[in-house]
Amino acid sequence: MSARQQPRPRKVPMRTCVGCRTVRPKREMIRIVRTPEGSVVVDPTGKRSGRGAYICPRPECLEAARRGRQLERALEHPIEDEVFDELARQLAAAGGAR
Repeated sequence: MSARQQPRPRKVPMRTCVGCRTVRPKREMIRIVRTPEGSVVVDPTGKRSGRGAYICPRPECLEAARRGRQLERALEHPIEDEVFDELARQLAAAGGAR
């Protein structure tokens, strides 16, 4: 007779934070996207079209990415200070909702 097979455990997708460079599960990270139109926005669904980068939901990680220009490098697009300020507000709101 055949032995009953155990279901395989699901693979958890991992992503690297552009600020602190730690690898964490994708669901714990916040995705920032450069849309095809060229705007940079926070993607709470993780499904928005465009080039994405992941960041931990901590202000220190956004500040580190800002200082080292890692977010600009990852998105291959220059980012103005106003956009960083808006990202900081959105990260605070999204981080509190998680």
